[in-house]
Amino acid sequence: MRILTRFAATFATSVALAGAAWAEDPIKIALVHGLSGSSFEAFSKQAQTGFEMGLEFATDGTNEIKGRPIEVIIKDTQFKPDVARAVLAEAYGDDEVLLAVGATSSGVTKGMLPIAEEYEKILIVEPAVADSLTGPDSNRYVFKTSRNSSMDMQAQALALKPDENLFVATLAEDYAFGRDGITAFKAALDGSGATVVAEEYVPQGTADFTAATERMFNALKDKEGRKVILVYVAGGGDAPGKIHALDPGRYGIEISMGGHILPVLPTYKRFPGMEGAVYYYYEAYDNPVNQWLVEEHEKRFGSPPDFFTAGGMSAALAVVQALETADSYETEDLIATMEGMSWETPKGTMTFRPEDHQALQSMVHFKIRVEDDVEWAIPDRVRIIEADEMNIPIGRNND
Repeated sequence: MRILTRFAATFATSVALAGAAWAEDPIKIALVHGLSGSSFEAFSKQAQTGFEMGLEFATDGTNEIKGRPIEVIIKDTQFKPDVARAVLAEAYGDDEVLLAVGATSSGVTKGMLPIAEEYEKILIVEPAVADSLTGPDSNRYVFKTSRNSSMDMQAQALALKPDENLFVATLAEDYAFGRDGITAFKAALDGSGATVVAEEYVPQGTADFTAATERMFNALKDKEGRKVILVYVAGGGDAPGKIHALDPGRYGIEISMGGHILPVLPTYKRFPGMEGAVYYYYEAYDNPVNQWLVEEHEKRFGSPPDFFTAGGMSAALAVVQALETADSYETEDLIATMEGMSWETPKGTMTFRPEDHQALQSMVHFKIRVEDDVEWAIPDRVRIIEADEMNIPIGRNND
């Protein structure tokens, strides 16, 4: 009996020690994005800052969930799809991360989707935008906190106040982001009476937009009504500036575009009064999460948070809420928890739509104001376009 008692005590102690050790094991999360090889690096760095600040905010500074520390493992995709697939597989396999967040480029991220399905682990897409990332080629392990092209373009269409007197020519880059965006824009105009008279697609990295601009001018110049060139270009090259330099005003043509990161907004000073839509601007939202982000970011970095900083924070807040509320960290329990989950972000409430795991969210209708003593053009909020005002197509059905 004494031997059995001693064995039971020893076994109980071993279990307790094992439990304590498990409780202290880190929760590993991979942040997979491009940190070299593209001008989009700035987007990645903002998203990483926002993600780290989001973990801090959501855990009250402990960086722990249920007593376990969070370990963020950074992986550089180099903006190459093959590298992205390899480093995501490495994160799921060798690093044994619980889940991953990424990536920056829509084209690169699209190649990562099958890896999540192969390893049966969660991939939260942030900040890539294309609709196709939650489309038919995606899978049930993919959730998306970033906006999508349909949100960009439905909000942009609402900001243009479309009717039968509106004629639009579009300019976009020839890859998933650009193509999905223009498809979504045309869908958003359906039934409004507005007409898209030309679509121009240019390779990523294009610097000379002269030929495309002349074709858009020719398609618009003889129309009777409001004439707009919609620019949907994420990369460099200064497409709006180069179109502006060719004097669209001589034909009564306006330029319209969505908002951008703060380093790009000084170029918007050329377009006072221009209206468009933007995912986030730090002065547009009044809620406790955004207030903390703005105050802390200005305190730590001497500048307000930017476009993708808010996105990274939103992803982190989703991660923490899911891990705090899931019955277990098994993938199926995480999926069940996250489908339909709502959480608070710098942009207000987001909700993962159960059907395709896209986070439904608001957008900002802005009007550009120029002040001499402000470095960038100010996208003043006209109004918040709420999620239920936009009819965002369901990309796939998870049933």
